This record gives sequence, C-alpha cells and structure tokens, in this order.
Amino acid sequence: MSSSTDLGPALGEPAGLPEISVTTGLGVLALLKKEIRRFSKVFIQTVLAPMVSSLLFLVIFALLLEGRLEPLPGVSYSAFLVPGLVMMTLQQNAFANTSSSLTQSKITGTLIFLMLSPMRPWEWLAGYLGGAVVRGLLCGLSVWLASLPFIHVPIAYPFWLLGFGVVACLFMGSLGIIAALYAEKWDHVAAFQNFLINPLTFLAGVFYSTHLLPPVWQTLTHFNPFFYLIDGFRYGAFGVSDVPPLTSLLFSLVATALVLLLTHRLIAIGWRIRQ
Repeated sequence: MSSSTDLGPALGEPAGLPEISVTTGLGVLALLKKEIRRFSKVFIQTVLAPMVSSLLFLVIFALLLEGRLEPLPGVSYSAFLVPGLVMMTLQQNAFANTSSSLTQSKITGTLIFLMLSPMRPWEWLAGYLGGAVVRGLLCGLSVWLASLPFIHVPIAYPFWLLGFGVVACLFMGSLGIIAALYAEKWDHVAAFQNFLINPLTFLAGVFYSTHLLPPVWQTLTHFNPFFYLIDGFRYGAFGVSDVPPLTSLLFSLVATALVLLLTHRLIAIGWRIRQ
C-alpha cells in the first residue's frame, strides 16, 4: 500500500513525465490481466454474441443487395460488407470493455483500490486500453474468421488492417473511459452508446460507400472520425477506398491523440471519480 505522498501523482495533481519502473510494469500488467479475465469469464456474451449479431447483418444485407450494388470497383457487396462489420464490431466492443469495467468499479465501490494504488493516470490508461485492444481485436477477428467459409475477402495490406484496428480500439476505448467517468448509473453509459457511438458508426460507411451519397451527405460524413477508421481499414483489405489511406490515417491519429490526452487529463484531475 502506498503512502499519502504517492496519491498525489495518481489523482488530482499534474502527473509529469511517465516514470518507467518494475513497479510500473507490474501495475499495468495486473490491470491488463484483470481486464482480460473479466471479459473472458463471459466469453459468450462479450465475444460470441457480437460475432453472431454481425453475421446476421451480413446475411440480411448480402441477400438483399448482392449483385445490385458495386460499392467499390471490382468488389462485390457482400465482400465490401465484411471489413465494415469487422470494424463496427471491433469499435463497439472496445468501447463496451472500458465503459462497462470502469462503470462497474465505480458503482460497486471497488475503484477505491485502484485509487489507493501508486499507479499514475497514464498507467490506468494503459491497463484499461490494453484490455480494450485485446477484446476489440478478438471480436473483430472472430467476425472475419466466421465469414471466411461464405465470403472470400482479400487482404491487400495486412499492416494497414492491423494498424487501423489498433488505432480504432484506442480511440473507442478512450471514449469508453470518458463515458464511464461521466456515468453515475448504467443508463448514462447506455445513452452515450445509443445516442453517440451507434449513430456515428452506422453513418460512417459500414453498409455503403460514401460515393453513393448526395454531395451534402458526403461532406458531412467527412466530419465523422469513425468514417476514416472504417475507410482506412477497408483499404487494408481491398487496396481501394473512398479517400486516400494516408488522409484516413492522419485524421484517425489526430482524433485518437486528442481523445487520449483528454482522457488522461480527466483521470489525472479525478473528474467525477471522487464523487
């Protein structure tokens, strides 16, 4: 247990530059293990259920629109859907992992044990986001693998796929922490997801190419950071996209960096944590 002088850097005071030590690594690793074990214990709910939901989207939309649309040159509609559904599943579950874990800790009062530890704000962030990355990538991979027996989706640039997948997990995991810090009950997290996360995801080109939209809606879509994550991920699969991949990467990295800095600051000042 740390002394009172250890609590200042953790919450409520500027954290300064990160100090890497054996203790630091153990703290982050312990929180990461806790996060992975938490969602692994309910694997059917946290991984299998999202995979089944995404496959239902794939079956319904593929049956209705296969052969009627060619969203990208030389790409069938069913193949076009798979990367979008993978990214949608990945994003939603990265958000759900951090938001549900931190909210549960706040409501049950177990967050006090983390507050009393000598862990700094960036260590909190690393532990929680590590869990979000693992769960997000696992859910996305499960959707991709489950679709392979029915639809062949090429992988043109695997490093682009992995890169955008990890960035999406970091972005959504950070938003999940912000939602959990704000939430006083589960309804607040649900409202955050239903009125912000889900609309921005569905309007980001999961089911369609933005080239099919009227000019006004194309312009509005380009203000949606979720669009660049999905479009960049789709470029990794097909080698073609609605906007240049470097543009998607730049917008995604800037948006993620801003959200990460905001999340770190909110943890450092103890925003709505001590209530």
